[in-house]
Parts: sequence; structure tokens; C-alpha cells
Amino acid sequence: MQTLSSGYKGLSFLVSLNVDRLMMIAALVAALYVGSYIALI
Repeated sequence: MQTLSSGYKGLSFLVSLNVDRLMMIAALVAALYVGSYIALI
């Protein structure tokens, strides 16, 4: 159980470090999707 708890803490630490990077990727994908949708109209 201790290993599971420390693994979860490590994973949440990595996610908290990279949350801005994930948000930037999501924004880029959304912008590309919207741009391609507008180009089709």
C-alpha cells in the first residue's frame, strides 16, 4: 500500500509540473481543429 501511495504522489507531482504543457497542447489542437473547420466553410 505504501508503494501505491508513493507512486500516486509521484504521478500527481509529474502531472502538476506538466499541467501547463498539457493545456498548451490542448489549446494548439483546439486551434488547429477550429482553423480547419473554418477553412472548410
